[in-house]
Amino acid sequence: MHVQDTHWSSAAAVAHGDAAMSAAVGGRVDGARTTPLRVDAQRNLEHVLRAAREVFGELGYGAPMEDVARRARVGVGTVYRRFPSKDVLVRRIAEEETARLTEQARTALGQEDEPWSALSRFLRTSVASGAGRLLPPQVLRVGVAEEGSSGGTEEARVPQQRSQTGVGAGELRLVAEERTTAPGVADDPGVAALLDVVGQLVERARAAGELRTDVSVADVLLVIATAAPSLPDAAHQAAASSRLLDILLEGLRSRGA
Repeated sequence: MHVQDTHWSSAAAVAHGDAAMSAAVGGRVDGARTTPLRVDAQRNLEHVLRAAREVFGELGYGAPMEDVARRARVGVGTVYRRFPSKDVLVRRIAEEETARLTEQARTALGQEDEPWSALSRFLRTSVASGAGRLLPPQVLRVGVAEEGSSGGTEEARVPQQRSQTGVGAGELRLVAEERTTAPGVADDPGVAALLDVVGQLVERARAAGELRTDVSVADVLLVIATAAPSLPDAAHQAAASSRLLDILLEGLRSRGA
């Protein structure tokens, strides 16, 4: 797995209303539309975004902008004209991939009646798309306590799902008191939407007795990231991903299912 959080924490500090970011990603400044991109400029933007997905997917978010420019076959200055900092580009890519996963989860939830079929469909679709290699690092820390804080105590954790007594066998609830202070999670509606819909898939499968009782949203997202290796040969990568996902799905399933 190549997801890294280098350059990420500072990306979270970039305000959504920042004029530079708005100009880079939406062609708008202070709510007013700017001059539309020329055809060649639009084409360069598409090349940069495609290259960024490939480079970050292969090398992680720590990859330099020069690698993105080289893959896009444009000068690094062209990249910076569209994205004034690497943090802005990283946020753009991560937000797009988070939205893609959320939509895939909603589709599985709405089109599959069987809980296990819905969960496995979501996992297979997501792994095949390669989106797991581009998840924000904070999402992969769902339910994981941070160590090394100055007071020696655990930091607040991302909302996770867990069994609770008195709410029904296998039923899950978001742990509100464990909301993280890490940037880009607690206040990010895109991440919140992803956690919510994946949580519904997990809850349904657990309630049906088809998912191991100790499996959380964190585990499901980790499967997506782990089962999407980046290999030089596309056919080999697809075969490896499919085989690995089969093994992981077997590990997620309840022994009685």
